[in-house]
Amino acid sequence: MTSPDWIALLAADLSRGGASVAEQPAAGLAPARLVTIDADRWGELARSAAAAGCRWAAGWGEDAGDAIVVNVVLARSGTYLVARTQIDRRTPVLPSHTPAFPVADRPERHTQDMLGVVFTDHPDARRWTRHQAWTDAENPLRKDFPAAGNPPPLAPGDHQYKFFFAHGPGVYEIPVGPVHAGIIEPGHFRFQAVGETVLNLEERLGYVHKGIEKIAEGRDAAGLARLAARVSGDTTVAHAWAACMAMEQAAALAVPERALWLRALMCERERVANHLGDIGAILNDIAFTFGFYQFMRLREEWTRLSRDLFGHRFMMDCVVPGGVAADLEPAQATRVHDQITGFRAQLDRLLAIVREQPSVEDRLLTAGALKPEHAAALGCTGYVGRASGVDYDVRRDAPYPPYDRLRVEVPVYRYGDIAARVRVRAEETQASFDLIDQLLAGLPAGAIRGDWAPPAAGAEGLGIVEGWRGEIVTHVRFAEGGRIARFFPRDPSWTTWPALELLIHDNIVPDFPVCNKSVNGSYSGHDL
Repeated sequence: MTSPDWIALLAADLSRGGASVAEQPAAGLAPARLVTIDADRWGELARSAAAAGCRWAAGWGEDAGDAIVVNVVLARSGTYLVARTQIDRRTPVLPSHTPAFPVADRPERHTQDMLGVVFTDHPDARRWTRHQAWTDAENPLRKDFPAAGNPPPLAPGDHQYKFFFAHGPGVYEIPVGPVHAGIIEPGHFRFQAVGETVLNLEERLGYVHKGIEKIAEGRDAAGLARLAARVSGDTTVAHAWAACMAMEQAAALAVPERALWLRALMCERERVANHLGDIGAILNDIAFTFGFYQFMRLREEWTRLSRDLFGHRFMMDCVVPGGVAADLEPAQATRVHDQITGFRAQLDRLLAIVREQPSVEDRLLTAGALKPEHAAALGCTGYVGRASGVDYDVRRDAPYPPYDRLRVEVPVYRYGDIAARVRVRAEETQASFDLIDQLLAGLPAGAIRGDWAPPAAGAEGLGIVEGWRGEIVTHVRFAEGGRIARFFPRDPSWTTWPALELLIHDNIVPDFPVCNKSVNGSYSGHDL
């Protein structure tokens, strides 16, 4: 079966069951295809898609006046489908996709909290995004809800949230966070353990909810690009690229070729910086201080050159609608090439030292193992998925320019432990060195930015980019005057945070920090 066939077969299967399924033209969503389906058949869509081997990639809702529109993105073999339904705003009830796709759990609860949609057979009706400053009758993403909200003088605490409870001889509970000792963002972790062995972990996130989706409404294209760049600061290039890609799709804007190659160069530099930093932080969590210092030294040198090239250590606001904000001069390209040459030798030496340390092997091998079937069920991508056998990379399997003209190497392992996640990061760093060399060798001449022309009201676009954590899916819809009506960015952390709850089982409590760092989900990218 070729990649596109599964969409036609899925639609035919649903139609035979009595569902009304219609494929709709949606140029801005290309290369994804769009189908609409009756709301009462929404659950059948999930069951049929799961049976067909699809991956549930993203889900979001939208206030469309008298109706609430609900969307999901399904993927298989590098082909994407946007499935859409609508329900009455006054009685927004819809079957859940969570029984068929466990990864749909928190996105559906987010839609429940923000738009008031009730998912009838969802196994967990607890709040997720909704904090106690909002009453049960308030839905912040509805159009009639003010961006500033209606905050009480003092928001009550969230002490009524019912965590999973375990009891028995020797079972005890450990609450961690939401405020942590380091500089990381807030998140609460509730453990049940016997001795030092973890029986269960439950996360409570949402403490840094920024209202990204709400404050996007009414912005112009440039303003949305700046906002997208701040969804998760360590992924500023990839999120800005996904948002700009979606807007450019909606506006049918052809981005200059040189600009696309420079975006890829920035995105690969972002990937390398984060992988180097993560490897160092993982080594720090197991007290291998030499490795921590050396990898952080490399990361610092890498980001300093990014600053010299593009004006910002993390290249924030360098991706703009229609192109990029900064060009690369020939002398700068030479500096990039020279840096990579030096880093290849240093990275090889450092990785050899790390592999030779028995203390490192003892802490990382077999620890925090995520089973391949669990990674697949949760739709994990990026280094978390690839360390557990999920052989998928948007750059290779659903390539967008300029990756459709490059050779992308994708390391994949199946043993799924911390050591595998470190190994994937290291090999992805080396693969990014190769990609940057290819980008420099093939960098075309020409303009770095096209003229932006706002699309018509109702125009929509979809941007799918391989960020350093994995697949990013971003949807944008325009209103009158080129203003934003809806913006939804799905960070890979939506799929990897649940993975942390599974991979910590039967590990010891002292290994939680390194297990957590090996996943490194973004609080900010999740807490929109």
